[in-house]
Amino acid sequence: MTGLKSSADVLFLMLGAAMVFAMHAGFAFLEVGTVRKKNQVNAFVKILTDWAVSTVVYFLIGFPISYGISFLKPASDLMGPNQGYDLVHYFFLLCFAACIPAIISGGIAERAKFWPQVIAGAIFAGLCYPLFESLIWGQNASMLQGFFKSLGGAEFHDYAGSVVVHSIGGWIALPAVLILAPRMGRYVRGKSHPIPVSNIPFLALGSWILAVGWFGFNVMSAGNLEKISGLVAVNSLLAMVGGILAALVAGRNDPGFVHNGALAGLIAVCAGSDIMHPLASLVVGMIASLIFVYGFHLEQEVLKIDDVLGVWPLHGVIGSWGGITAGIFGQKALGGMGGVSFVSQLAGSLSAILFALASGFIVYGILNKTVGIRLSEDEEFAGADLSIHSIGAYPEEHVR
Repeated sequence: MTGLKSSADVLFLMLGAAMVFAMHAGFAFLEVGTVRKKNQVNAFVKILTDWAVSTVVYFLIGFPISYGISFLKPASDLMGPNQGYDLVHYFFLLCFAACIPAIISGGIAERAKFWPQVIAGAIFAGLCYPLFESLIWGQNASMLQGFFKSLGGAEFHDYAGSVVVHSIGGWIALPAVLILAPRMGRYVRGKSHPIPVSNIPFLALGSWILAVGWFGFNVMSAGNLEKISGLVAVNSLLAMVGGILAALVAGRNDPGFVHNGALAGLIAVCAGSDIMHPLASLVVGMIASLIFVYGFHLEQEVLKIDDVLGVWPLHGVIGSWGGITAGIFGQKALGGMGGVSFVSQLAGSLSAILFALASGFIVYGILNKTVGIRLSEDEEFAGADLSIHSIGAYPEEHVR
């Protein structure tokens, strides 16, 4: 029976890992559908390359930093008595770590150099993200979580990564976007000139893939079969639907807002999906969607920050909202399971913002001063596809 349980847990987490791995195709299609045709190949190659590099650095450096488990031992020891559970646990959590460069990719699209971004992604997935992960979920959690408990009476609660994954990724992206500066022609003499998306079906496909994979992201965060929660599944569903409906109204039927609204709801519910009431999750998703619709406008048109996919409001701000809202709607008085503190949730969310901003400004600041992170004007005008990969998304168009 013990062996059967171990095998079931390995299979459970392996299925979750496959679902979250598939989400990276969603990141790719969401970006490909948003950027111009001359930058579509770059989006595909960039996200796949970031995934591959993240796999290696998180295996060798990141996972040992986070959980104190090294895989530099014989294969027989890696299997151990639990059917290699640590290995598939690494695979599952790798999918979270690799989200960081995938999130950043959407913000810096169309004007970033290829290899400097690969280097930055490796640093974030192999070092920066694991350091914060270790303080919330991993081997060093007693340090920071002890502080939060003394401050608010409960540890910081982030069941599936609203803060640890999404907020960190979105707030790291902000320094990159600011240092890169806007794309050519995006703002001229202080006036905004929006650049239209290239492919609504690809954008929609990316959103759908992400939404389906998200149920692996959230539900399989239980870690093993006996802890699976139907509450997490339904909370994720209703938060996603709340995000869609709110974006439909606030975004005036705009397909970009509707499809990103689904993601806004899912990002916000990650932290408290195991403790909130389903109706509270619906409200959380609706508010998250409104944050994105109006936050995107504020970012692009008022602050004039050229964040191509709006990853700062979508992942950064809404990820922080998700962390804070677990401390509100997780309370028993509002139908939640309890055991959370608003003060601790606020403190944890703010600590992630500070950590991410510091990491982003340091890494991108150094890369910008040394190797440079932006394409030349000629390369940007020609497009990243031809400038970096020497081929366009539709090669027959270049045949003479």
